[in-house]
Amino acid sequence: MSSAIIGPRTMEQLDGYLAADGIDLSTDVLDRIDQTLPPGVTINIADNMWNISGAALDAAFRRR
Repeated sequence: MSSAIIGPRTMEQLDGYLAADGIDLSTDVLDRIDQTLPPGVTINIADNMWNISGAALDAAFRRR
């Protein structure tokens, strides 16, 4: 899954973002996310830029 984070509008939002830094999701949680939406699946065909991008999205460089 991916999401656009465009930035905080308030100090409270910034504090929330900074508090999330360094949180590591467990393997179980990551596996459940992958079951919901496997890596590399395109939901919106307009988002197919991953298909022609660089090595960062190759299978070897994905989360594991």
